[in-house]
Amino acid sequence: MITIGFVVLATIALGALTYALLEPRLQVEKNARSRLGQYKQSESDIQAKRQARDRLQEVAKRRKSIQTSLDDLDSKQKAKTRHTRNLTIERRIAQTGMKLSMRSFVLGSIGLGLLASFLALVFGAPLLVVAGLGLVGGLGVPRWLLSFLKARRQKKFVEEFANAVDVIVRGIRSGLPLNDTLRMVAAETPEPVRSEFARIVEALQMGLSMTEAVERLYQNMPLAETNFFAIVVSIQSQAGGNLGEALSNLSRVLRERKKMKGKIQAMSMEAKASGGIIGSLPFIVGGLVYMTSPDYIAILFNTGAGNIVLACAGIWMAIGVVVMRNMINFDF
Repeated sequence: MITIGFVVLATIALGALTYALLEPRLQVEKNARSRLGQYKQSESDIQAKRQARDRLQEVAKRRKSIQTSLDDLDSKQKAKTRHTRNLTIERRIAQTGMKLSMRSFVLGSIGLGLLASFLALVFGAPLLVVAGLGLVGGLGVPRWLLSFLKARRQKKFVEEFANAVDVIVRGIRSGLPLNDTLRMVAAETPEPVRSEFARIVEALQMGLSMTEAVERLYQNMPLAETNFFAIVVSIQSQAGGNLGEALSNLSRVLRERKKMKGKIQAMSMEAKASGGIIGSLPFIVGGLVYMTSPDYIAILFNTGAGNIVLACAGIWMAIGVVVMRNMINFDF
């Protein structure tokens, strides 16, 4: 028993001595592993922070690039708005799609004014009325005709523009470049979309950039739809992105705008009919009175006071027509 006890005590003493000798080294290795783990963790955290900072910098850089592009587009849009407000006669003639020179337009306006004055003289109108009809025929009617032809051409363009954008989207998704899709639109779509996109293709062939070429579309056809198209193409060319998806969304927006515009026009037809009836009543009543009792109404045409009354009535009538038109004409 004494021997067994001695062996046990010796073993315990040897284990304690071994632990006392090895414990500092084990502690050093443990601390080293701990420091190594902390260092690796710190390196991982630094790497993650660096990656996050790089991502934030990239996002900020891209955001700044997009903001710069939007600011540039905003300034260009203001310049384009000023350009489209003050149009020359040549520009208005070009927007109607007619191949008419300025000289022909001036000669036609003069001829129309002389014809209106001649007809007024033939029917025995006073000189003031003759001069007024001459000014209306020479200045008002030709410009109204240009506005009418321009509005009709723009309406036809809007009817086919969404289909043209769909052609561009299908071409881009099939792998064609944007230039080729524009040539397809310029060759296959009906007028006036075909001629306007043909101008874009010609501008590209002359060396202009895509942004400058599509901006000419808005200058030739100043509509919200063409402005949207120019903005989408300009942002894609400067900041990148999926042009097919962007134009697909634009096509959907254009169709929704067209649908909403049709609903608004249908809802406002009653007001337009009422305005037309109210505006035509004075002329109808005056014509009926002249047919039944010409001597009764002739005082308005044969006396100075009657002419003044007619002029004042015409002015107030024009004001009323303009007010009713603004009330029922929704800007969309």
